[in-house]
Amino acid sequence: MATLNLDQLRTLVAVVDHGTFDQAAASLGVTAPAISQRIRALEDAAGRVLVRRDKPVLPTEAGETLLRTARQMLHLEQVLAVELDSRESVLYDGEGADSTGAPLPHLSVPIAVNADSLSSWFLDALVSAEFGPRIAFDIRREDEAHSTELLRRGEVMAAVTSDKTPVQGCRVVPLGTMRYFACASPELVSRYGIGDDVDVRTRNKVLKTVPVVDFDDRDDMQSAFFRSLVGANSEAPRHAIPATSEYIRAVRMSLGWGLLTEQQAEPYLADGSLLSVAPDNPHHVPLYWQHWRVRSMVLDRITDAVVATAGEVLLRRK
Repeated sequence: MATLNLDQLRTLVAVVDHGTFDQAAASLGVTAPAISQRIRALEDAAGRVLVRRDKPVLPTEAGETLLRTARQMLHLEQVLAVELDSRESVLYDGEGADSTGAPLPHLSVPIAVNADSLSSWFLDALVSAEFGPRIAFDIRREDEAHSTELLRRGEVMAAVTSDKTPVQGCRVVPLGTMRYFACASPELVSRYGIGDDVDVRTRNKVLKTVPVVDFDDRDDMQSAFFRSLVGANSEAPRHAIPATSEYIRAVRMSLGWGLLTEQQAEPYLADGSLLSVAPDNPHHVPLYWQHWRVRSMVLDRITDAVVATAGEVLLRRK
């Protein structure tokens, strides 16, 4: 393949992100024919079709591979602009404008994080990295079982994930394990007769019919827990509540049982407003930090902060 042209790579990213050649042209300040010409030149250089000219425009398999590389190269270009613009300290404690008041270049850092990490410890990690106004975090909330999809497509540069298999071009760092408890309100426990006074076999049989609260339609955690507990799939209706605080409220309001992190469940278990349905069977989810294998002072600093904060919060399991 010929040498990659940054303008062509920037055009590929714009076309995929905006979905049409016209919108990509508007975002880059050029004409639609110029966009088409750049994409054709890039495809000629690659020797393959890179995008499907549908609405929206979508990358082909070859296009997805090049798209990931394009995003990485454009990110490194941004990093270089910020890091060469001024001394390193400006990344952390400097101002967002120069002496004339003109805004300085800033760097957007896209990261995929699961909802439970985002609501508990991940923001603490970002704050502890002590970046200044030159760094802007672009957090994409995604289930830990699916966040590597965003890495594969090059849409994020790092992700908290339950997948320890490295995405091509990425490094994997173990973070620790999140522990969950299956919780339900006392009213729900009483209604279905799944309290501590019931033997495990009877509880598991009845639990098949008790409504379940999932985070969304991609959330398989409750199903995986139930299969590990009972050895079968739940036959009960399922609610989807895609917000952390509302999810906890739904469980407390007796819509169904659901898995809460240890930190989320602790105060409610302590005051009795929630009960653990299977107290001897907590659910463990190992988490990993996957990030682009590129040299970046910003990414290195974020990685150090994420690993350190996770080490203070998550379980260490052998």
